[in-house]
Amino acid sequence: MTLATATRKGKPSARVVLLKSFDEHGFVFYTNYNSRKGRELGENPHAALVLFWPALARQIRITGRVAKVSAEESDAYFQSRPLGSRFSAAISKQSSVIPSREFLLQKLKKIEEKYPKGDPERPTNWGGYRVHPNEIEFWQGGAFRLHDRVRYRRRRDGSWSVDRLSP
Repeated sequence: MTLATATRKGKPSARVVLLKSFDEHGFVFYTNYNSRKGRELGENPHAALVLFWPALARQIRITGRVAKVSAEESDAYFQSRPLGSRFSAAISKQSSVIPSREFLLQKLKKIEEKYPKGDPERPTNWGGYRVHPNEIEFWQGGAFRLHDRVRYRRRRDGSWSVDRLSP
């Protein structure tokens, strides 16, 4: 999915991330909390998500408030990841400048030596975020741009209003 965030001053940024799970509480993804997206969410805890299936002419747009998932939830997901992904999370200072690819590979070699049994702990700067939706729009492409658009907006009492939108 595409995740869009913004700084406190409203400067936008977007990137593709993996939607790891979703339920009645929201949409979850994982990242380095010190990455650009993590820093932006720390300043401005609102985000937009876009999931797009061009072959099906379908799209879902979601906006909402973002909060970190629990440490237990992050730990459980971290332990389920392939070992290489856990090592990568442990050595990466995501979004920071590095001198070379070799530098990164040397860091990988060191952590592999440090954990020969392959059991690194989850770094404290890595974990999940949950987007708690306040608006979800479903879009279905239609002939001659007569698309179907249905928007759900969360009311103050937690229920949802539903509107059909003009294409």
